[in-house]
Amino acid sequence: MPYANLKVPADTLTPESKKRLIDAVTDAYADVYGERARATTLVLLEEVPEGGWGLGGNILTAEMLGRS
Repeated sequence: MPYANLKVPADTLTPESKKRLIDAVTDAYADVYGERARATTLVLLEEVPEGGWGLGGNILTAEMLGRS
């Protein structure tokens, strides 16, 4: 079973954009593994709260991510 675990900043995706992202990842797996993989592809979107991201030893904030 193909599996993708995507971590995204919390509150940055609408329900519609989540669906588009899940569809795009599922399509990518089906393109590589063939259509037989579509029905068993699992895509997990995890929303990471502010303060839960770090880059280069620095905590990323909503302001740094352009969401303030």
